[in-house]
Amino acid sequence: MTTHAAPAIAVDAGTRFLRVARVRTDGTPELVEELPGTVPGEGLPTPVGVRGDRGAALRAAYTAYREHCGTPGQVVLVVPPQERTVPPGDDRMPRPRLLDTPHAVLALLRHAGTRTAPRLLVCDLGASAAEVTECAVVGGSVTVARVGRFAPGDDGYGAAFDAAVLAGAGLPDDDPEVLRELVQAMRENARRVEVPLDRMAARPDRADRFADTVVFAVAGREITAGMVHRALDGFTGGVDRALAGLPGVRTAGPDPYRTQVIAVGSQARFGVLLRHLTGRLGRPTPLPDGTDPALAAVFGAALVAGGHVDPADRYPHAVAVRVHRTVVGRPRDEELLISPPGTLEPGGATVFAEAGGERVRVRTGSADGAGGRAEGTAGPVDGTGGWADGTARPAEGAGGREVRIVVRAAGTGAAAPAGVVTIPPSGDGARFHVGVRLAVDGTARLVLQPLGRSRPGVHPAEDGMLAQSPPEEFPLGVLPSDPQPDSPSDSPSDPPPDSEGAPT
Repeated sequence: MTTHAAPAIAVDAGTRFLRVARVRTDGTPELVEELPGTVPGEGLPTPVGVRGDRGAALRAAYTAYREHCGTPGQVVLVVPPQERTVPPGDDRMPRPRLLDTPHAVLALLRHAGTRTAPRLLVCDLGASAAEVTECAVVGGSVTVARVGRFAPGDDGYGAAFDAAVLAGAGLPDDDPEVLRELVQAMRENARRVEVPLDRMAARPDRADRFADTVVFAVAGREITAGMVHRALDGFTGGVDRALAGLPGVRTAGPDPYRTQVIAVGSQARFGVLLRHLTGRLGRPTPLPDGTDPALAAVFGAALVAGGHVDPADRYPHAVAVRVHRTVVGRPRDEELLISPPGTLEPGGATVFAEAGGERVRVRTGSADGAGGRAEGTAGPVDGTGGWADGTARPAEGAGGREVRIVVRAAGTGAAAPAGVVTIPPSGDGARFHVGVRLAVDGTARLVLQPLGRSRPGVHPAEDGMLAQSPPEEFPLGVLPSDPQPDSPSDSPSDPPPDSEGAPT
């Protein structure tokens, strides 16, 4: 892969910290720590007034970077897997590319050469929530199958720990300086904290003896192992509640055939939480070179931003449209392949249906009873050099014609419906290229690119040369991540559902 000439950065605009990362000349990701106010190893504390507002947090992080490092050429923004909406950013900021946490983390592992299983659980244990994402690797792409999430109220998940520790010491939890000192003390005294916690877990009958052990100080106040232990109480329950949102996931203990587990996020630093995950799911896969789990996502995103690793977020399955076609004078039902597996990329270009290296042209007619058929030209497919015309009949009584979109699983051919789109009438002779694109937020659009009216006496291969009008788009929503086997009515060889010409 090629690298960007201008600087490329990744931003993880979290509830507690704004993390900005880049890749050094030796190919190693690192935090941008020269920004004023940065906590070493953590990033910039998120201003209290913008916590929970991803757009405002992004603007704050980007403004701080631009003022001290200049304008980057590429920005990749880390987002939760179910929040792929583009937040409003700074007017001078390049439009960010979105990469959800699981894809960012798995990009880091791929770049390091870590072997990954076909099925994975990415456990993101951060400040705002405990989130467990079930992923599948299909044909080199990573697809998000399901997400279990536990986000307890305004205090969040990991943020509630900070608040509980500070409250135990009689300190405010909204003072940036106090928070900065707490985080730094936790990092510098990690082993000193873990030892008494391990002893308390191993000897519950003697836990009180270790609870009074002073592990560090914040703002002149002593923090004991007991304060930390009490603050951790909600962590394990939060993981369990997130896992409860993924029915069917084995959680009865280690299994030699278990799903691979990857733990990231600031709370994954705690041994007590990792031990709980190990007991439920098996030991998590170590991160490359001892990467801080809080930085795994932004480091992976930085590698993607710099062009050092593929994000693997392309849609792994094929997308097709159901049509009626007439081949050598005989009607039949078929699927017109629009997008082969692994070609659709969030925010990427539209992928158009092709045959014989040329885009398929679809000719639509009026929506009345006489001319209500969408006819297409798919290239010379009858072996004689002639052209095969396809039809997609409108539903009876509709103001347009219905087109069914189908997804076929890569490698198995299993199918699932991806939606029904009603195409408004456009009159006899209008021709289109038909395509699909994925928006930045990961939702799909069916695209019809008008080519103008057919011209008598002109071969179809030369008839698309007229000036093109703006494309028409029809939303399809999120495409299925796990297509299921065909039902009898989904088979291309079956007749339409009714004799009145409703499409398949």
